[in-house]
Amino acid sequence: MSSLSAQTLYTPEEYISLERKATLKSEYLSGEILAMSGASLSHTRITLDIATELNIQLRGQECEVVTNDMRVKTTPIISYFYPDVVVFCGEPEFEDDTLDTLLNPVLIIEVLSPSTEAYDRGEKFEYYKQIASLKEYILVSQDKVHVEHYQLQDTEWKLKTFHELQDTLSLPSTGCKLSLSDIYTRVNLD
Repeated sequence: MSSLSAQTLYTPEEYISLERKATLKSEYLSGEILAMSGASLSHTRITLDIATELNIQLRGQECEVVTNDMRVKTTPIISYFYPDVVVFCGEPEFEDDTLDTLLNPVLIIEVLSPSTEAYDRGEKFEYYKQIASLKEYILVSQDKVHVEHYQLQDTEWKLKTFHELQDTLSLPSTGCKLSLSDIYTRVNLD
């Protein structure tokens, strides 16, 4: 007969303390600390190309793009995530004076991995929806041309999907546009 070990739950404060000392990143969800895995070459290329396109378009504007080293906090149910690409507008708001946990993203982009796709589309999105400043959430497939664009309209999240390289996403929260040909420019989809 096997025995189940008790699961250790952490407070948000314990997580932040551990995370700031850690050499590897982890996310925090409902008291659990979840180790993050590495990313494929396609995943990192897509992330970098999206961030580059947004950074070029936002240069000199009031919005700024950051990548997956910037932690984002959700409330009132506290969780911490490292989205692939994040845009905030105006002054960044941080959890504390360490300036490593952003509170006011307007746009979050996740590049889907086989191991996290259902989580990014489901539970994680439910937590992201708690962020009062968030206006857009984008999911990008890395193994086929497929982008899901969720936009908050009034109190509902509306979905548009794109699957042609000639398609272009308009991002009203930032005034930017992302063409799928730019997103997938360095990815071999054969």
